[in-house]
Formats: sequence, structure tokens, C-alpha cells
Amino acid sequence: MPTYDFNDPTDLDIMKGLFNMISADEWDEYIAIAEDRNFSYKNINILKTAQRKAGIAKYLSPKVINWVLSLVDQLDTDEEDDYEEE
Repeated sequence: MPTYDFNDPTDLDIMKGLFNMISADEWDEYIAIAEDRNFSYKNINILKTAQRKAGIAKYLSPKVINWVLSLVDQLDTDEEDDYEEE
């Protein structure tokens, strides 16, 4: 996952755009995968918060958006690795 500068408006717009592209149903899938993989309570809780705020990134701080996007990236990478093993 790229590193974003929270002080750069362009980076903030990119992060918000990436967040807003994920639907509530997709968040539900990410939460289920995270629970299956025994992610920590904090990580699962922030994914549930993201699900409630799906499509409205303006209500989340840049730090939270970055955290959530890094979890999504981690979950996607894990899924790709599992798919390649099969």
C-alpha cells in the first residue's frame, strides 16, 4: 500500500476516493474475512465503523481512513495468497 501524506490535499482525495468505492456489502465481506483470520478486536471494530460510513469518507479522519485502507490491502493480499495456493 502506498504511503499517503495527510497534509497533501491530493493524497487525502485519493484516500477518500478509494474508501468511497467500497460498498457496505464489501465491508461486510471484509469483516467476515477478518473475523475468520482472528484479527484483533480493534481492527474488526474499525472495519465495522467503516461499513457504517461506507460512501461518506468525509466523516472519518485521514488517520482512520488510512488504517482501514491498510487493513483492506492486507485482507486482499491474504486472499490472493490463499487463491494462489489452491
